[in-house]
Amino acid sequence: MSASIPLIIFAFVGLFTPGPNVVMLTTSGARFGFRATLPHLLGVPIGIGLIAAASTLGISAVLLAAPNLKLAFQILAALWILWLAYKTAQAGRTGRSADRGRPFRFFEAILFQAINPKVWAITLAAAAGFGVGLSVPLEALRLFVDFSVINLGVCLFWTTIGHMLSGVLNSEHIWRRFMTTMAVVMAATVVMIFL
Repeated sequence: MSASIPLIIFAFVGLFTPGPNVVMLTTSGARFGFRATLPHLLGVPIGIGLIAAASTLGISAVLLAAPNLKLAFQILAALWILWLAYKTAQAGRTGRSADRGRPFRFFEAILFQAINPKVWAITLAAAAGFGVGLSVPLEALRLFVDFSVINLGVCLFWTTIGHMLSGVLNSEHIWRRFMTTMAVVMAATVVMIFL
């Protein structure tokens, strides 16, 4: 267990700080409420665990060996995140807007992790730097469990914060400022894709 403490600290700090998942879950909690965001909240840790396991199993080697594939992945991820940021900035409060929208569904949240640059950066670094000498399948399982469990707590926290903020965001002006701020933070994460 003590060998996993550096990984746990690294994963917690990496996952807790703002990125696309934190922004989307906080926004969804504020806009749709905790219960409606629950499928999204549960899908994120599973998706991140799968990416962590895939990083350990060698996906990182494929991306590094095929620069054109890596660049295409980066461009698609950047465009998708910028589109999500635009939609976030345009989102109205539920019940007050013609575009009511909806939170991510469980499988959408899982699939989103495949193009989330922050998740790839954290899981690739963890796979490369925090091994404890287990066989590759066991290391993949260890990273899946660690990342999934840690991220479940992170997702619960940020969704709850968003839900609690919904009472404060009662005027259109305050709501618009909040959504614009969240959109700007999400768009800024695109820079991480190309670092």
